[in-house]
Amino acid sequence: MARVSRPRAIRDLITALAARAPFERAADWDPVGLILGDPAGRVRRAAVCHEVTEGAVAALEADPPDLLVSYHPLLFRPTQRLVAGPTPEGRALRLARAGVALAVVHTNFDVSPGGTADALAEALGLGEVEGFGALSGSPTRKLVTFVPPDAADGVLEAVAEAGAAQIGNYTHCSFRAEGTGTFFAAEGSAPRAGKRGELSHEAEVRLELVLPPAREAEVIRALLRAHPYEEPAFDLFERRGELHPAGRIGVIPGLSLGELAERVAESLQGSVPRIAGDRARRVSRVAVVPGSGEDLAEAARAAGADVLVTGDLRHHAARRALDSGLALIDAGHVATERPGLERLLSFVASQGIETASLLDRECDPWSGET
Repeated sequence: MARVSRPRAIRDLITALAARAPFERAADWDPVGLILGDPAGRVRRAAVCHEVTEGAVAALEADPPDLLVSYHPLLFRPTQRLVAGPTPEGRALRLARAGVALAVVHTNFDVSPGGTADALAEALGLGEVEGFGALSGSPTRKLVTFVPPDAADGVLEAVAEAGAAQIGNYTHCSFRAEGTGTFFAAEGSAPRAGKRGELSHEAEVRLELVLPPAREAEVIRALLRAHPYEEPAFDLFERRGELHPAGRIGVIPGLSLGELAERVAESLQGSVPRIAGDRARRVSRVAVVPGSGEDLAEAARAAGADVLVTGDLRHHAARRALDSGLALIDAGHVATERPGLERLLSFVASQGIETASLLDRECDPWSGET
């Protein structure tokens, strides 16, 4: 545990989490970031859990922290009611009553360097690790505008302050291309350059940058305020989020499939894994995906994997994988995520606040606990 002499704002902890695992890297279906609470609230104590279960909430109510950081989202689906009961909505209500704010990191932590996927690869002793299986992050938009060269920096600064031009931990990200713009200024206009009543040719810079959809209105207002033209020209384009590898693949020479399964069971300290494939087969290239990874089975095989270690594998997906030559080890959803949770706990504790761990509370639905 770490203690400080004064509390920090919740928004500061959220900013730190976003720097460690940028929220925009999360899948578009994944609700991450601050889910419940006041960004201006103060954090004296925090807690970290794998999932917000009934047991976890009961423990929090007995000794409430100011902020709970959960790996699994609590409210996966949009809701219009917070009604008491043994449901995600009921648990959200109990957290709110206890004064506990909730932040979530999930797939954004999976894909980030040193996150859940890397932790799983390290736990199994993989060498020469690299990523595979691109995960598209949250949808974004691209803003394109045209400005005089001497105004480009000022416009970029304005839209960056409004929340645009950020990619991961980098701000003020833009692309510029020089060109020539033309216009004919009609009567009643007030052109910055050129003359009314004649065709003007002016040097311009094409300025491109990305922005999150939630900040579109603020960014456009900032652009219009900072742009020197009377009638700024700009375009907005829908685009996919940045791609980041959700899985890892590495080398583990000298083991059979059965021996690898034994290593998985020992390393992850979970239940005995399910194995699909010839246990005597020698395997050397191992792909891993924390949580539910069957959607990346084809990508694992395409990356040259002999075997995929993940959780939540279904019958027909397993048959398709075997037909392609890919063996499978299903170690369980929760077990494959556990190595990364220790890293999440360490990161939160490193932020200089007292941090409690709820990672010893079982969240596997097959464990018999709630």
